[in-house]
Amino acid sequence: MAEQTLFFKGKPALEKRRVVVTGVGIVSPVGIGTQETWDAMCQAKSGIGKITYFDTTDFPVQIAGEVKNFDPLVFIDKKDIKKMDYFIRFAIGASTFAIDDAQLKITAQNAERVGVAIGSGIGGLPSIERQHSLFLEKGPKKISPFFIPGLIVNMASGQVSIKIGAQGPNIATCTACSTGTHAIGDSYRIIARGEADVMISGGTEGEITPLAVGGFAAMKAISTRNDEPEKASRPFDLKRDGFVVGEGAGILVLEELHHALDRGAEIYAELVGYGMSSDAYHISAPPPDGDGAYRVMRNAMMDGGFDSSCIDYINAHGTSTPYNDRIETLAIKRLFGDHARTLAISSTKSMIGHLLGASGGVEAAVTVLAIKHQIIPPTINYEYPDPDCDLDYVPNVCRPARINFALSNSFGFGGTNASLTFKKFEE
Repeated sequence: MAEQTLFFKGKPALEKRRVVVTGVGIVSPVGIGTQETWDAMCQAKSGIGKITYFDTTDFPVQIAGEVKNFDPLVFIDKKDIKKMDYFIRFAIGASTFAIDDAQLKITAQNAERVGVAIGSGIGGLPSIERQHSLFLEKGPKKISPFFIPGLIVNMASGQVSIKIGAQGPNIATCTACSTGTHAIGDSYRIIARGEADVMISGGTEGEITPLAVGGFAAMKAISTRNDEPEKASRPFDLKRDGFVVGEGAGILVLEELHHALDRGAEIYAELVGYGMSSDAYHISAPPPDGDGAYRVMRNAMMDGGFDSSCIDYINAHGTSTPYNDRIETLAIKRLFGDHARTLAISSTKSMIGHLLGASGGVEAAVTVLAIKHQIIPPTINYEYPDPDCDLDYVPNVCRPARINFALSNSFGFGGTNASLTFKKFEE
């Protein structure tokens, strides 16, 4: 049996305002734009391939989920591109898609009530590598004046705010692979407390560089299936051997319910719960009992005030590492008990790789789309069942399904965990 789900007793001192999703924007290894990404995922396409950004001859890992055919000139003035590292460019692209999707207009009258919260797990590592090489070769006078503002983590949020004229809260999370989920959850609470009516929120990352790939390879955290890139990311599969580094951005437009209704916005889903927890265990490994993952999912449901039996779908953290997938499965079993066997679970990292700080943003976006379309995207490359991972991972093909409640999980290095609960919208 599942452990008894706890509920907050009594009424909160202040009634929370309801928060809904009115816009979705994605830039990913399988698509530039939300619809292109969603269609590719429903068709079980892989965006993993050989790295083209640098020579990988001497690297044990030669594959990644690169964003293809992204043209920053579509979103950014040519004179400004040199001021922005890749993670900022991706954030502006995904934010543009999300804001256009929401048909949101920012004016002098509402600008102070619109905020931005976009995080990155690493920031501008490509600029650091490039400028350091230039410094060593030609000295300090050749360092670009745009070096620092082009790489610091908060500049994705800052540049989006500047571009759209949002004068409300402007923050950036940096919590490793939980970054995007924390950004969305924190934005949810900002709106619920009444500090803003709209938040543009999510995560972004652009870190496919020699140092990043080499560093993860040194940890033996990433897949070495170089001869079969499309099959390298295989969450919950017995033959998984590590995650695949990816890049991109996932952004949601979150909006207070009545603000959305008053302007006639289309509502994708309602965000009803946000949980956080810490493993307090290890810098990169989850505890063997999965307690942090268990508690963060429990906390997300406690925040929404509903029972675990309500959940229909989980977009899992599902990294394709031997340890994570087993521990996440264990935590799901502990929390959901017998219901774990009837849940649908999938990892879209199987198609796009692990987008690090952007992963939670993209996966929250995919969860919202799953609720809207009542379709669950698959876990591809699931070929060899693992006795320790024995739940329903929606293998290899998408699945029509009734989804009223869904969870999106993110777990990061340092033991930082975040989980969001979305609900099919009902007035």
